[in-house]
Amino acid sequence: MAGKIIEISDSTFDQEVLKSDVPVLVDFWAPWCGPCRAIAPVVDELANEYADKLKVAKCNVDDNPKTPSRYGIRAIPTLIIFKGGNVSEQITGAVAKSQIAAAVDKAMG
Repeated sequence: MAGKIIEISDSTFDQEVLKSDVPVLVDFWAPWCGPCRAIAPVVDELANEYADKLKVAKCNVDDNPKTPSRYGIRAIPTLIIFKGGNVSEQITGAVAKSQIAAAVDKAMG
């Protein structure tokens, strides 16, 4: 599973995220969003660094409107870390890699 980022949809969200045995970092994004594209390489790096302990997924908010509205997402990019089917941490905006890594570490703690 090393560094693999999966694409999730409204129909696969529960299975891939809520029922996951490991914490899941979900990147809610859209192709037209500049800040989303800016943090994409950071999300890729984290997927590699936490490959054995964290599942990383991307959810295109344009194609999958139900899931973002379910979690009250109003701005993108929004990163949500789910643990045991619940929201553990949430970050909105293009932030530093260290801030995302700290949230991941906290969720795993």
